[in-house]
Amino acid sequence: MKDILGYIDQKKHEFAELPFFDFLQDKTVAPQVRLSFGPCAAPFIMSFGELNKCILRDESSDDQLQQLINKHTHEDDHHWVWFLGDLRKLGLDESMRFTDVLRFVWGKDTQRTRDLCRKLIAYASQATPIQKLIIIEVIEATAQIAASHIAPVAKELESFTKKTYRYFGDQHLSAESGHAADSPESELFIQNLELSDVEITEAYKVIDEVSMSLRNLRMSY
Repeated sequence: MKDILGYIDQKKHEFAELPFFDFLQDKTVAPQVRLSFGPCAAPFIMSFGELNKCILRDESSDDQLQQLINKHTHEDDHHWVWFLGDLRKLGLDESMRFTDVLRFVWGKDTQRTRDLCRKLIAYASQATPIQKLIIIEVIEATAQIAASHIAPVAKELESFTKKTYRYFGDQHLSAESGHAADSPESELFIQNLELSDVEITEAYKVIDEVSMSLRNLRMSY
């Protein structure tokens, strides 16, 4: 499993090179403008809670790995609440007609985000616990990169708005680096997992497909 985790780390570093993160670091652009991508990310952020609750989680399983996954999903299934709060604080919660909201959520500005949601659901719905773990590891690796670039922008904004941004700020960044699966015991358990040749082949395929889908999501902002 160590080689697979190393490959995920490689994809994480590739993800960090996307132009989106250069944009986030550009202090010639107002911080509220740099965070204005938020609404376009809404389908993914809102669906991520459902992915954890309804697809990745399996409370009926007595498999040790699945139980570790279950614990992780309980930690990750509520971040959308922070997101909604931040949208209000960012002034991105203007009143709209319901039909206009539907046009936006299912419009071209969120097309790639919705594509990602569909692909993640497709991957995870048929996944074994090992494959679920790999999907989670890829998502978490890229989420850590994103949060580490977004949080400083939120801190800039906080310095003059005097508001705390829970999703875009340090709280989410801390959550992404403090999961139960990051404990020494869990890390050792994951690293020592033994996979068959077929499982290894499938693992690399899942990493490539999920990583590419996440790269496309960030490029659409």
